Amino acid sequence: MAWRLDAPLYTLTDEEQNKAARALWESEPLGGITEDNNRVPRPVVWLLGLTIITAFLATFPLWGQRPTAAIYEEYIALMDTPEVQAIESDEEKMAHIVKTVKAKGSKWEALQDRHPVTMDDLRMIKDQIIELQRNNVNLQEYTVVGPWVVLANFEGNVRPNGEGPNDRIRIQPWWDKGYTIDIFYVIYFCLAVTIAIKRLPESTWQPKHSH
Repeated sequence: MAWRLDAPLYTLTDEEQNKAARALWESEPLGGITEDNNRVPRPVVWLLGLTIITAFLATFPLWGQRPTAAIYEEYIALMDTPEVQAIESDEEKMAHIVKTVKAKGSKWEALQDRHPVTMDDLRMIKDQIIELQRNNVNLQEYTVVGPWVVLANFEGNVRPNGEGPNDRIRIQPWWDKGYTIDIFYVIYFCLAVTIAIKRLPESTWQPKHSH
């Protein structure tokens, strides 16, 4: 079971181990089914890589962040200003609000672009956000779900000396712990498959199945 590491993408076994594997391969009846030693098709390898990369990019925590009440706070502050009220259509009102907030350089600009809303949406969440502001809570801990503004449902970190139902800091992280686990297992899977394949005789050799 000696290992050879000078050319790991060619083979991971020495010649003696390869000879033993070839002899075993050709001596096994395999239930009457012949099994050749073909390499994994290159399109399959590329498809696996594309699937993994696409899955990680599509589920990246930064892209999957839910809209929080904080990103609409600036919008709501402008809703009742004379400039906005003087505009007739809701579409133009919303466009003016978005343009004004962007001109000021909002720190939530990326999330605002990712989670656009209409004037009707703002009207539904306006009173809830104003009530939260009066209670002096952190709006980043509240998620906008349709017409409702609710406490974020991920656990977050425990507050120092926290007690009661709101004893956790529920600001959504940009990186999820489960993502780290996923990355570990994908790397583990790819390494395990590569090692299993490269411990076999090189694909240039084919069993004769002459028994």
